[in-house]
Amino acid sequence: MSEPIQLRDNSPATGAPRRKIREEIVEIVGQPLFEEGDKIASLKEIRNDGTYPGKPSGATLIAPGDVGYIKSIGTYLQMFYIYGVDFYEKGVIVGMRAHEMELLDCTLNDPQNDPR
Repeated sequence: MSEPIQLRDNSPATGAPRRKIREEIVEIVGQPLFEEGDKIASLKEIRNDGTYPGKPSGATLIAPGDVGYIKSIGTYLQMFYIYGVDFYEKGVIVGMRAHEMELLDCTLNDPQNDPR
Protein backbone atom coordinates (compact mmCIF):
# COMPACT_ATOMS: atom_id res chain seq x y z
CA MET A 1 0.00 0.00 0.00
CA SER A 2 2.83 2.41 0.68
CA GLU A 3 5.81 2.86 -1.54
CA PRO A 4 9.25 1.74 -0.38
CA ILE A 5 11.35 4.25 1.51
CA GLN A 6 14.04 5.76 -0.66
CA LEU A 7 17.50 6.45 0.72
CA ARG A 8 19.79 9.15 -0.55
CA ASP A 9 23.33 10.16 0.25
CA ASN A 10 23.81 13.44 2.04
CA SER A 11 27.32 14.72 1.46
CA PRO A 12 27.54 18.35 2.52
CA ALA A 13 30.34 20.52 1.18
CA THR A 14 31.73 20.75 4.71
CA GLY A 15 33.56 17.45 4.35
CA ALA A 16 31.37 15.73 6.93
CA PRO A 17 31.02 11.96 6.48
CA ARG A 18 28.22 10.72 4.27
CA ARG A 19 25.08 9.57 5.98
CA LYS A 20 21.81 8.05 4.86
CA ILE A 21 18.60 10.09 5.18
CA ARG A 22 15.16 8.51 5.02
CA GLU A 23 12.74 10.26 2.71
CA GLU A 24 9.23 9.38 3.84
CA ILE A 25 6.19 9.91 1.69
CA VAL A 26 3.74 12.46 3.06
CA GLU A 27 0.49 10.53 3.08
CA ILE A 28 -1.87 13.33 4.06
CA VAL A 29 -1.62 15.08 0.69
CA GLY A 30 -4.13 12.44 -0.49
CA GLN A 31 -7.25 10.93 0.98
CA PRO A 32 -7.02 8.15 3.62
CA LEU A 33 -6.90 4.64 2.16
CA PHE A 34 -9.46 3.37 4.66
CA GLU A 35 -12.75 4.74 6.02
CA GLU A 36 -14.38 4.49 9.43
CA GLY A 37 -16.19 1.17 9.68
CA ASP A 38 -13.95 -0.70 7.24
CA LYS A 39 -13.17 -4.28 8.26
CA ILE A 40 -9.42 -4.95 8.15
CA ALA A 41 -6.89 -7.67 8.95
CA SER A 42 -3.54 -6.95 10.52
CA LEU A 43 -0.52 -7.75 8.36
CA LYS A 44 1.98 -7.33 11.19
CA GLU A 45 2.42 -8.21 14.80
CA ILE A 46 1.70 -5.11 16.89
CA ARG A 47 3.53 -4.86 20.21
CA ASN A 48 3.07 -2.48 23.10
CA ASP A 49 5.59 0.33 22.76
CA GLY A 50 4.90 1.35 26.34
CA THR A 51 1.91 3.56 25.55
CA TYR A 52 -0.83 0.90 25.89
CA PRO A 53 -2.10 0.80 29.49
CA GLY A 54 -2.31 -2.42 31.45
CA LYS A 55 0.09 -4.42 29.27
CA PRO A 56 3.87 -4.66 29.71
CA SER A 57 6.16 -3.03 27.14
CA GLY A 58 6.92 -5.44 24.34
CA ALA A 59 3.78 -7.52 24.90
CA THR A 60 2.01 -8.63 21.72
CA LEU A 61 -1.27 -6.77 21.33
CA ILE A 62 -2.25 -7.89 17.81
CA ALA A 63 -1.10 -10.89 15.76
CA PRO A 64 -0.98 -11.06 11.96
CA GLY A 65 -4.42 -11.97 10.64
CA ASP A 66 -6.37 -10.54 13.57
CA VAL A 67 -9.55 -8.80 12.38
CA GLY A 68 -10.63 -5.33 13.46
CA TYR A 69 -12.66 -2.33 12.38
CA ILE A 70 -11.51 1.22 11.66
CA LYS A 71 -12.88 3.32 14.49
CA SER A 72 -11.18 6.67 13.81
CA ILE A 73 -8.70 8.37 11.49
CA GLY A 74 -6.12 10.87 12.67
CA THR A 75 -2.74 12.19 11.61
CA TYR A 76 0.76 12.04 13.04
CA LEU A 77 3.52 14.61 12.47
CA GLN A 78 1.39 16.21 9.75
CA MET A 79 2.64 13.43 7.47
CA PHE A 80 0.88 10.14 8.13
CA TYR A 81 -2.63 8.83 8.63
CA ILE A 82 -3.05 6.86 11.83
CA TYR A 83 -6.07 4.60 11.96
CA GLY A 84 -7.64 3.76 15.31
CA VAL A 85 -8.52 0.09 14.90
CA ASP A 86 -10.87 -1.74 17.27
CA PHE A 87 -9.97 -5.40 17.62
CA TYR A 88 -13.15 -6.06 19.58
CA GLU A 89 -12.57 -9.81 20.07
CA LYS A 90 -9.36 -9.00 21.93
CA GLY A 91 -10.74 -5.89 23.63
CA VAL A 92 -7.90 -3.81 22.19
CA ILE A 93 -7.91 -0.54 20.26
CA VAL A 94 -4.58 0.38 18.65
CA GLY A 95 -3.25 2.95 16.21
CA MET A 96 -2.00 1.53 12.91
CA ARG A 97 -0.60 2.79 9.63
CA ALA A 98 -2.07 1.73 6.27
CA HIS A 99 0.86 -0.56 5.38
CA GLU A 100 0.21 -2.60 8.53
CA MET A 101 -3.25 -3.78 7.46
CA GLU A 102 -5.35 -4.96 4.54
CA LEU A 103 -8.97 -4.28 3.69
CA LEU A 104 -11.38 -7.19 4.16
CA ASP A 105 -14.76 -5.50 3.72
CA CYS A 106 -15.62 -1.92 2.93
CA THR A 107 -19.38 -2.39 2.52
CA LEU A 108 -20.22 -2.13 6.21
CA ASN A 109 -21.04 1.59 5.93
CA ASP A 110 -22.72 1.28 2.53
CA PRO A 111 -26.36 2.50 2.81
CA GLN A 112 -27.37 -0.01 0.10
CA ASN A 113 -26.48 -2.84 2.50
CA ASP A 114 -28.67 -1.51 5.32
CA PRO A 115 -31.15 -4.30 6.18
CA ARG A 116 -33.85 -1.78 7.30
